[in-house]
Amino acid sequence: MPELPEVEAARRAIEENCLGKKIKRAIIANDSKVIEGVSSVDFESALLGKTIVSAHRKGKNLWLHLDSPPFPSFQFGMAGAIYIKGVAVTKYKRSAVKDNDEWPSKYSKFFVELDDGLELSFTDKRRFARVRLLKDSYISGIGNWIADEVLYQARIHPLQICSSLSKENCATLHNCIKEVIEKAVEVGADSSQFPSNWIFHSREKKPGKAFVDGKKIDFINAGGRTSAYVPELQKLSGTVATKAAGKPTKQASKKKGGDEAEDNDDDEDGVGDEPTNEEEESTKITKPKKGGNPRGRGRKPPMKRKAKESDDDDDDDDSGGNNDGSSEEDDEDLTEKGRKVKTNTSNKQAKTVKTSKRPVSSQDGKKPKRAK
Repeated sequence: MPELPEVEAARRAIEENCLGKKIKRAIIANDSKVIEGVSSVDFESALLGKTIVSAHRKGKNLWLHLDSPPFPSFQFGMAGAIYIKGVAVTKYKRSAVKDNDEWPSKYSKFFVELDDGLELSFTDKRRFARVRLLKDSYISGIGNWIADEVLYQARIHPLQICSSLSKENCATLHNCIKEVIEKAVEVGADSSQFPSNWIFHSREKKPGKAFVDGKKIDFINAGGRTSAYVPELQKLSGTVATKAAGKPTKQASKKKGGDEAEDNDDDEDGVGDEPTNEEEESTKITKPKKGGNPRGRGRKPPMKRKAKESDDDDDDDDSGGNNDGSSEEDDEDLTEKGRKVKTNTSNKQAKTVKTSKRPVSSQDGKKPKRAK
């Protein structure tokens, strides 16, 4: 895997062999995963006739400064490499192209021929590299907490699109970047000496307990990372604000047991579905218990039904009842139970049928005491 030394070796090889030369031919691979944000045709057109003025590196990123923008840049990824035909770029691995080698390689993503016949190629076998065409030079990443601090000081929302910023916003942002970094370096990165009005001091606190200058700090996901900001001061503007207003908030979809659980097709995490499923499972488990309890209220409906059926059998011999082929012994049993129920003249007496199997006295209509 190419690290900073390999990228620097490639930069130096370009600087020693390619500066001041004009690009007379270019071949860019039709690979949208590696060639990012521009078609191969447009990329080739932007290179033809341009002169390579210098080669620069920032971290593990390399770019060629041409006599006019845009400029080609290379992020090496896992297997990216620069080859110059006839030149050993680095001893880290095979870097010199031999006469019998395939050229340009089938893994070539960027190939140019210069006006003196020298040829340069950027290859990537594993396709984790990125080749871009940029109008301006690089800015290094400044870190999570500095990004939060800079945006807070500049009063810019973390989700605000860069291209939507005004010139005034850009100037303010640039000044805040310089001020925050200079102050942090000045005190030797000792956070206890950072200004008290920085969001830094509260960005690690829990939601609802984080404040800066008396204003609430919220936390959102921006660019794959958690970003702290102050909604009262950092507001989205332009079309970005309009789009954001039309989208449901993620916090609402994650409430458990709320109304949102019924309709959360837009919840990618699926968290909102869980309460509903649990309730459904609970209902499925509870229902059989109600109907299957031998000592509960579930016994009452079948007893009433049997009693009613036996009454019909007793009163109407031609109806045949509802036994559907039951034996005579069952008919006699049902009839006997029906007669016992008839002896009861009140609702309390009917309830006795459910709670006790003892015969009920026909004299006083009271239910017998249950044995303890």
